[in-house]
Amino acid sequence: MSDLSKQLEERSGNTCELCAATDTLEVQVHLEVYEVPDSPKNVKDTTVFACETCRKQLEGETEVDPNHWRALNDSMWSSVPAVQVVAYRMLDQLRAEGWPVDLMDMMYMEDDTKQWAEDGIQRGAKIIHKDVNGNILQKGDSIVLIKDLDVKGANFIAKRGTPVRNITLVHDNAAQIEGRANGIYIVILTEYVKKTPKSE
Repeated sequence: MSDLSKQLEERSGNTCELCAATDTLEVQVHLEVYEVPDSPKNVKDTTVFACETCRKQLEGETEVDPNHWRALNDSMWSSVPAVQVVAYRMLDQLRAEGWPVDLMDMMYMEDDTKQWAEDGIQRGAKIIHKDVNGNILQKGDSIVLIKDLDVKGANFIAKRGTPVRNITLVHDNAAQIEGRANGIYIVILTEYVKKTPKSE
């Protein structure tokens, strides 16, 4: 058992921190370390001790069973921020059931923990921007144009090979990014760009 597993076992009392499942003579519960997705780098503790049932539903391996998550009525009061974040996100995912909304309204989290929870919630399909080679583009990346682009309304052509640094992403359109070319801020189609190393 890893040091992290031992620490979580002690913290949780060898119990799932989400649904409170624990080993009994009749039922063997496999508890494992669950790394909370979209965790900020400055947070030291980003893991939860979770049973296999919880983990598989969290990671999309099995269908989410709303009744299983009624246990969050208790675990959402955990003093562990990582547990609060997972509880909040799952309640948000189940909000169509009705009862999770009431629990979310009752939850108390520090502002930074609430932000952590919100940052990992995907409302609708996640928008992923990719360059012509399929590399994922992120805000602040540098790209180079792979085709001459006629910039409408600006009366100039952005030439192939033009570097564009510190791009921003069009949040609701995976096919578009924005950046400054020839000193003018323009919208660029991702199919005409290639990501470049930050040093270029």
